[in-house]
Amino acid sequence: MSDEPVSDDWDEGGSDLDRLFAKVRACTLCAGVLPHGCRPVLRGSSAARLLIVGQAPGARVHASGIPWDDASGDRLRKWLAMDRPAFYDESRIAVVPMGLCYPGTMPKGGDYPPRPECAPLWHPPLLDALSGVRLTLLIGQYAQVRYLGERRKATMTETVANWRDYGPAFMPLPHPSWRNTAWLNRNSWFEEDLVPALRRRVADALDG
Repeated sequence: MSDEPVSDDWDEGGSDLDRLFAKVRACTLCAGVLPHGCRPVLRGSSAARLLIVGQAPGARVHASGIPWDDASGDRLRKWLAMDRPAFYDESRIAVVPMGLCYPGTMPKGGDYPPRPECAPLWHPPLLDALSGVRLTLLIGQYAQVRYLGERRKATMTETVANWRDYGPAFMPLPHPSWRNTAWLNRNSWFEEDLVPALRRRVADALDG
């Protein structure tokens, strides 16, 4: 890891979101431990009403610089009943993962966890700047641990099944990765009951 401290003067001259995003995208805090280098991936505007907090970019997103630009994103957009233009409308939807850079792939498959330094450093100023957010989707256990804390249940499945306990600000979801296909098949209630409710809550947040 780089020994160079990350400056906290992102808001110098005003709390402009573009200045903050530029500061975040220039972050090299984890350059020494990221096998593919630093490329923070995030989107949003102060007017965005929906915030999506996932895990970390995968290899394809690292290459394109576009969040959820992969098969997981296709499944997420299906859950939301959104096409790509609607999903990538930064005036309405913000995307800030727990780890902003691709952490690399483990030898036995699957990505490494998001870097632990990232969310504590950048999420507080980013969430302050994304002042229009009405609903935050917490995708996967890392986002749920940070934002639900002791309110989350013993397992991710229980947390998602009890999504009503976390409204109106949060809605916990499983990761839409193909690796969770077996989970989705075992838990048919998710697509039968939760997905329709998810679409209603997202529509309320975006259009209300």
